[in-house]
Amino acid sequence: MRLKDIVTIEGVRNNQLVGYGLVIGLQSTGDQLRNVPFTQQSLTAMLERMGVNVADQRLQTRNTAAVMVIATLPAFARQGTPLDVMVSSLGDARSLNGGTLIATPLMGADGEAYAVAQGPVVVGGFAAAGQAQSITSGVTTTGRVPGGGIVEREVQQSQRNQSSIRLALRAPDFTTAIRIEEVLNARFGPSSAKALDLATVELQVPPSLRDHLPALVAQMESLQVRPDTPARVVVDERTGTIVVGAQVRIEPVAITHGNLVIRITETPVVSQPGAFSNGETVVVPRTQVEVDDQRGRRLATLPRANTLQSLVDGLNALGLAPRDLISVLNALRAAGALHAELSFI
Repeated sequence: MRLKDIVTIEGVRNNQLVGYGLVIGLQSTGDQLRNVPFTQQSLTAMLERMGVNVADQRLQTRNTAAVMVIATLPAFARQGTPLDVMVSSLGDARSLNGGTLIATPLMGADGEAYAVAQGPVVVGGFAAAGQAQSITSGVTTTGRVPGGGIVEREVQQSQRNQSSIRLALRAPDFTTAIRIEEVLNARFGPSSAKALDLATVELQVPPSLRDHLPALVAQMESLQVRPDTPARVVVDERTGTIVVGAQVRIEPVAITHGNLVIRITETPVVSQPGAFSNGETVVVPRTQVEVDDQRGRRLATLPRANTLQSLVDGLNALGLAPRDLISVLNALRAAGALHAELSFI
C-alpha cells in the first residue's frame, strides 16, 4: 500500500467547527415557538438586528427552526475556501426540507469564529402525511448545505524549517512501524528514519529539503509499504454481522450447539351467561406453552483452519445463523481454539 494511505503527518490535522443558527422558509414544519423558547428568543434577536422591534409581540410562525451547524476545517484551508456543513434541528421541527440557513458563525474549540455558513438546506429524506396515513423516508430533521461555509480565519500552520517529520500510523502496529522505517531508510539514506513506538515513526529532514517540505512529503507518500494486520474477528451483535480477518486460525475442535425455544400463546375465551340469567360476561384466560430444545443436533467436528477459506468453509458447515455463530466464536475463544482477537462493536 502507499505510505499516505496508512499514516498521517503529525501537525497536519482537521479542526471541528460548530455554530448555532436558524433555518427559515419552512412550510409550517418548523419549531412551535410556544414549546421551544430559545427559537423565539433567537428569532426576536435576529429581527432586532435588522431594525424590527418585536420584543413585546407574541410570535406564532412555524416557518423557523433552531439548528446546530457543524463543519470540518481542513488543514491549511485559506480564506475564501468553501466548506460543506451539516445542519441538525434542536427543537420540535418536523422537517428542514426547503429551508434556508441564514448566516451562522462557526467557531472552534478556542471560541474564535473561523467560518460563516449560509445557504439552502438539502434534506435526504421526505415525509408525507394525510388524515389517516403518513409515510416517512430517511431523516428529515438533518440536512446539508453543500459549499455553504466560507473560511474567514486561517489556522496558523507551517512546515518550513522543520528538522524532522513524525508519521502517525492509522492502525498502530510494531511490525508495520519497522517496515515503514526500513522503506524510508532505503529511500532517504541510512538512519534517516526511526520507529519511536508502535504508532510513531520519525523521519529526519535533509538540510537541503527543509525549505521544500512539500516535495519531500510527496516523495515519501508514494512509497510502497506492506502493513501487517492482526488476527481479529469483529462482531456486531446488533445486526449479527461478523467480519473475519485473513490471519485468523482455528485449532481442531468438536462443537455442538442447540437453542431452547419457548413459545407462549394466549387465546382468551369469552364466557357468555345464558339468557335471562343474572350472570356476567367474563374473559377466561387460555395459555398454551410449547418447548423446543432441538435435541436432534449432533456433535460436529471443526477441522484445523490454516487459511481464511478453510475457516469460512468450516463455519458454514455448522449450519448456524449469524447470532448463533457469535456464541460459538465466544466459546471457541474461551476454549483456546480461536487464535484471534474477538472484538465487539
